[in-house]
Amino acid sequence: VQLQASGGGLVQAGGSLRLSCAASGRAFSMYALGWFRQAPEKEREFVAAIRRSGSTFYADSVKGRFTISRDSAKNTVYLQMNSLKPEDTAVYYCAHSQRVINSAIRTSSMYDYWGQGTLVTVSS
Repeated sequence: VQLQASGGGLVQAGGSLRLSCAASGRAFSMYALGWFRQAPEKEREFVAAIRRSGSTFYADSVKGRFTISRDSAKNTVYLQMNSLKPEDTAVYYCAHSQRVINSAIRTSSMYDYWGQGTLVTVSS
């Protein structure tokens, strides 16, 4: 499975960005795809995930501001980020899992394939 994340950039606080994650590979399925982020000198943290069923999951810090969605025909997952805050600044990674259960969907170690990351910088 190969994951290619894109869409990061510099935006002012209150602005919006949409990240994309294009997936490919024989082993790819829409079982579960997630977005994680890592700010400088901080641990990687869960942002959002979507399952093949369409169920979505969000970190409390982004709920109501971020929306995860997918286009199955394009094997692409999106993260629409609105009302961005400086604390959203981080490298954002998309990740794929074919085994994660709902109770562990926020756990990075349950994801087996990762994209290269895309930098989001929110200025105050």
